[in-house]
Amino acid sequence: MDDLPLRYFEMGGMPIDHSEQPIRLFESDFLEFFTHITPQVVVAIWTPVIGWLIWRAFTFAPMPGGYAHIPLAILCGVAFWSFAEYTLHRFVFHFHPKSDWGKRLVFLFHGIHHAQPQCKTRLVMPPAVSIPMAIIFYFLFSVVVEGLLAKPDWVDPMVAGFMIGYLVYDLIHYATHHYPIRGGVMKSLKRHHMKHHFKEPNLRFGVSSTVWDHAFGTLPK
Repeated sequence: MDDLPLRYFEMGGMPIDHSEQPIRLFESDFLEFFTHITPQVVVAIWTPVIGWLIWRAFTFAPMPGGYAHIPLAILCGVAFWSFAEYTLHRFVFHFHPKSDWGKRLVFLFHGIHHAQPQCKTRLVMPPAVSIPMAIIFYFLFSVVVEGLLAKPDWVDPMVAGFMIGYLVYDLIHYATHHYPIRGGVMKSLKRHHMKHHFKEPNLRFGVSSTVWDHAFGTLPK
């Protein structure tokens, strides 16, 4: 990778690499392996986890309240993901660090995707990133929902909804880059995201939804 991350930030982005050969990030083949992922692997990892959380929600639902809260909790989790997706993309993945190590870290997380946006094996989040993030968010949901709001039975279905939102986001992101989309909502999302990549990298941070771009004014005037 040499000084590619540093040059990327110094130049305010770089000419886009359209080659089929992925930009190498690590000298180690072992580490490089974990920077590549396909959507099939993402579905295989997270679908059972979502199913397990929903099973736990129904199995340990308190009585006499029953199961009425579970669909609402799942929807709340999806909504929280939508906001987290926008916030992470805007403030974390597009953060402009001062230090060299910070620039390298942000480049590994997201800059590489802008430098080579059509690389098929870097369009969904690798488990080396998504699994630690899932653990952190489960902890946060537990602290807030169970600890502060005293709703322990809401934690599992809300996290399940959060992960459903994440999974849908990853698949939509892959589709906007990799598939020819002819019409409908997906065409609008594809156009929105392609403009983020090729025209307005400091705007249009929503991928699975444009709601938060409208709400927070990150669309062109």
